[in-house]
Amino acid sequence: MQLAAAANESLAHLSNNLIYASMAVYTLAFFAHIAEWIFGSRSKVARTAAALTQAGAASGSGAAAPAVQVRGKAGTAVLDTPKVVTRSAAGTRDVPDGPGAAGGTVQGDLYGRIAVSLTTLGFLLAAAGVVARAMSVERAPWGNMYEFSITFSTVAVGTYLLLLALKKNVRWLGLFLVTTVLLDLGIATTVLYTDSDQLVPALKSYWLLIHVSTAIICGAVFYIGAAGAVLYLFRDSYEAKLVRGGKPGRFATSVMERFPSAASLDKFSYRINAAVFPLWTFTIIAGAIWAGDAWGRYWGWDPKEVWSFVTWVAYACYLHARATAGWKGRKAAYLALFAFACWIWNYYGVNILLSGKHSYAGV
Repeated sequence: MQLAAAANESLAHLSNNLIYASMAVYTLAFFAHIAEWIFGSRSKVARTAAALTQAGAASGSGAAAPAVQVRGKAGTAVLDTPKVVTRSAAGTRDVPDGPGAAGGTVQGDLYGRIAVSLTTLGFLLAAAGVVARAMSVERAPWGNMYEFSITFSTVAVGTYLLLLALKKNVRWLGLFLVTTVLLDLGIATTVLYTDSDQLVPALKSYWLLIHVSTAIICGAVFYIGAAGAVLYLFRDSYEAKLVRGGKPGRFATSVMERFPSAASLDKFSYRINAAVFPLWTFTIIAGAIWAGDAWGRYWGWDPKEVWSFVTWVAYACYLHARATAGWKGRKAAYLALFAFACWIWNYYGVNILLSGKHSYAGV
C-alpha cells in the first residue's frame, strides 16, 4: 500500500515537472513566432510579393500574380503569391489572402518552422504530463479545474497541429495560440493547482470519460473558432480603413497584410464552430444522462446546467443567423465571441463564483 502511494506521488511530481517543461518550451515557441513575424515583415521580398499580389488583383484579370524567387544560402526557393479571394461579408471588396506569418520570406519561414517544431515538443510534454497525472490518480485526469485546464490547453494545441498536418493554412494562429496557452497553464499551475486525489462517489462513473472528454474537445475547438473571430475583426477593420482611403500605421500594415483576408477568417471561424456544435449538443445530452444516474434527475437548473444550455443557445443562434438571416462579417463575429464568452463563464465563473451540485470537486 505504501509502495503504491509512493509511486503515485512520484507520478504526480513527474506530471508537474512535465507541465512546467512544456511551459518552458511553449515560451521558446513564443519567441520563435515573434521572430517569424519580425523578420517576415522587414523583408524586401515580403513587400514585393504584396505589391505583385495587389497589382494582380487591381488588374481585374483574375490571373494569379507571378511567383517570387528568393535566393538564400541553400539555393533558390520559389514563393507563390497569395490567391485573390472574395470577401464573404456584406460589401464588394475583393482582397488577397496574406502570405501567412512568414510574410513570404525564407528567413521568416525558417523561424516559423522552428516555432511549430517547438510547439509540437511542448504539446508532447504537456500530453505526457496529463497522462502522468492520470496514472497518479488512477482515473481520468478531469476531476478538478487544474486537470481540466491542462487537458484543455493540450487539446487546443493538438487541434492546431492537426489542422497544420491536414495542410490547412493556419500557422498565422500560432503566436495567438501559444500566448493564450501559456496564460491558461500559468493560471492552472498557480491559482487552480490541486494535489492528486480520488473522486467523490458521484463522479466515479464511465460517464466522466464520455461527458467531460467531449466538453474539453468542444471548448478547445470553440477557442480556435473564437480566435479566428477576433482576428477577423482586426483584419476587417484594416480592410475597411483602406477602402475609406485611410493609411494604417507601419506596424498594423506589417501584421495585417500577412493574415488571411477578412473573408477567409470569417469562413474559418464559422466552419470551426459549425463542425463542433453537434458534439457540444451531445455533451449536454450526455451530462443529462449522467445526472440521471448520479442524482436521480436529468435536469435540475443547476448553474452549470443552465450555462451549458445558454452556451448551446448562443451557438445555435449564431449558426442559425448565418444559415437563414445571412449574417456574415462583424455581426456574426460578435455573436460567436459572445457564445464563447458564455463557455468561458461556464468554466471559470460558474465553478469559482457560484455554488451547485457541480461544486463538490472544488478547483
